[in-house]
Amino acid sequence: LQAVILAFCWVYIRKFQSRQESEVVSTITAICALAIALITSALLPVDIFLVSFMKYPNGTYKEWAANNETRGQIEDTVLYGYYTLYSFILFCVFLWIPFVYFYYEERDDDNVNKCSQVKNALKYTIGFAIVCVVLLLIGAFVPLEAPPGQNSTQWEKVQYLFEELGSSHGLPALSFSISSLTLIGMLAVITYTAYGMSVLPLNLIKGTRSVVYERLENTEDIDDVEHQIEKLKSKCNDGRPLSSRDRHNLQELEGKLQVLRRKGRHLEIAERNCCTKVGSALRPFKILLGIFFILVALLFTVALFISNLDKALHSAGISSGFIIFGTNLTNPLNELLLALQPVFPLDYILITVITMYFVVTSMAGIRNMGIWFFWIRLYKIRPKKTRPQALLFLCMILLLIVLHTSYMIYSLAPQYVMYGSQKYLVQSQMPSAGPTSGNATLGTTRICDAEAPEDQCTVTRSYLFLHKFWFFSTIYYFGNWAFIGAFLIGLVVSCCRGKKSVIEGEVEADDSDLSDDEYVH
Repeated sequence: LQAVILAFCWVYIRKFQSRQESEVVSTITAICALAIALITSALLPVDIFLVSFMKYPNGTYKEWAANNETRGQIEDTVLYGYYTLYSFILFCVFLWIPFVYFYYEERDDDNVNKCSQVKNALKYTIGFAIVCVVLLLIGAFVPLEAPPGQNSTQWEKVQYLFEELGSSHGLPALSFSISSLTLIGMLAVITYTAYGMSVLPLNLIKGTRSVVYERLENTEDIDDVEHQIEKLKSKCNDGRPLSSRDRHNLQELEGKLQVLRRKGRHLEIAERNCCTKVGSALRPFKILLGIFFILVALLFTVALFISNLDKALHSAGISSGFIIFGTNLTNPLNELLLALQPVFPLDYILITVITMYFVVTSMAGIRNMGIWFFWIRLYKIRPKKTRPQALLFLCMILLLIVLHTSYMIYSLAPQYVMYGSQKYLVQSQMPSAGPTSGNATLGTTRICDAEAPEDQCTVTRSYLFLHKFWFFSTIYYFGNWAFIGAFLIGLVVSCCRGKKSVIEGEVEADDSDLSDDEYVH
């Protein structure tokens, strides 16, 4: 699995990487960061599978999981797996990626040597490291239990804080830091994933414009611009100089002509490209895939709306983080996962597909929108033209999105994410119908929920991790409403847009002619 993930990451990064500005360090960093994001996203299905695999369908524990200590060891292993991968994410977000980014930025100055590059990059990276340390300290000293009373001395209060830190081995500190990053990931999910869930299926359904029609249209545009240039140049045939306004218009027209000619070369290559012909042949399959994706997106939106409505109606409100145990309203996705439990391993396949769907749509959203900081567009994500800094930003955003994905999936199917396919046995006394008096014991099997005995159902480590701090759960709850609104807006925008060009993103006005060399085969 790891080899497949690394191969995918290498192909994906190389597809968008600029051939002129590529560098080994930034390429390796982007591939490793993307691989960590994908591996982390695959941990939730594993967590659900392990808690479900401990029990038989009749609700009894398997022989190897009958011991509480054995189950505890397995649960701790999964928990430490989460913390290990999350520690890697912290390292990437606060140290590795910032250092490589600033190191590459310093390379633009020809007067700076390698030693100065490293020093300047470290200087800027220290700021990120300080933020990380502050988050760890806050998380370490935020008490999860009630503090000593007002009558306690200052020393008792300080001693209490250190006991809290020592008893938890610093795990709440890491949890708080990850939860803080998850808030940023929530913003990225609202921005990129919500838009990707609408733009990806609609682009598949609408397809691209005809390359033959585009070439004909481009040729007409070239003739029109050349005619305008000749008309402007004819004004100075008698030796009179052009006015400043005419010179400005001439310069703009010559730049436009250059772009149109580059576009013509790219369209010519696309027309001869085998991938374009294969894409045309697979057009019916793309339409069906797009319809499937948009139905899945609508299913997710409905499930998320019902889950949030359930929390609004049946939770204790903001002070509890809108946490509810089980489901009170019928959630279609949760019911589907529970219905697939008897047919192994359909429910695990579906939860894995849901996880990968979020990652793929997030990639599509970033690809179509580019990297933004509020209303300022920082970088574009374009095939074979993406700068190393943009790829580093892309991987950092994906790392943050993956952190929030677990909570999104919990919101879509809360009961299943908490207990998986576990069932428990309920013993009940029934009066005997035979000649002998007495009661007979009858066992019935039920799906695990919040009413199940604590020793009969094991909660996933992901659920416990998500609800360690109630105030983060409150923010995530409101973030889900913002996600639904962003998806609906993105759906309207995507429907109103026309078909994409077959060479979408390959030709821009700020490109140089040298960049076309990598497209000539």
